[in-house]
Amino acid sequence: MSQPSSAPASTGSARPRVVVLDYGSGNVRSAVRMLERVGADVELTADRERALAADGLLVPGVGNFHACVDGLRAVDGEYLVEMRLAGGRPVLGICVGMQVMFETSTEPSASGPREGLGQWPGVVDRLPAQVVPHMGWNTVDVPAGSALFAGVEDERFYFVHSFAAQDWTLQPTPPFDAVAPLVTYAEHGARFVAAVENGPLWATQFHPEKSGDAGARLLRNWLDVL
Repeated sequence: MSQPSSAPASTGSARPRVVVLDYGSGNVRSAVRMLERVGADVELTADRERALAADGLLVPGVGNFHACVDGLRAVDGEYLVEMRLAGGRPVLGICVGMQVMFETSTEPSASGPREGLGQWPGVVDRLPAQVVPHMGWNTVDVPAGSALFAGVEDERFYFVHSFAAQDWTLQPTPPFDAVAPLVTYAEHGARFVAAVENGPLWATQFHPEKSGDAGARLLRNWLDVL
């Protein structure tokens, strides 16, 4: 495989300002470090004003879908995502940070099920594979015209998950059908959604911050649209 460049993003005189939303979801320091590596000024915070004002908002996610939803709502994360998207301001979800953008999940929860943020219709289901979690490197099937995967269409990315959205049901209607979402797929027991580019809302099921040079290039591509 080729080795994509991980040089900092070319953004003129100012580095893009990115907030990694701090809502208690696992170890997010690797995401902060990788974003800094590829050219962003990064802040880990749940401060509402800073999250709304940043050039980009990254929503991480590790662990249980329903626990992540609870954590997000505790810091007004649903409001922050909704307000940013309403203003066309970029949001990037990673792993469970992508899953929570769907309506709900069948993942068990000791405290009962939670509705997701509902930015996309659909349910996040357990992968029907002999071995779960799906842990390790995998290829992805990238659609033509992807800006997120520019230069890394044939690379492998690092996954750690047992649940995923296995159907994409959003069907844009006029006048938005000309800008239909770009959906990237991968396979582990079944075909599942590995990434989405939908207006200002982009997301990956895999961890770009743990995917070496390919992940660095992908995050740099996101910075380039900020």
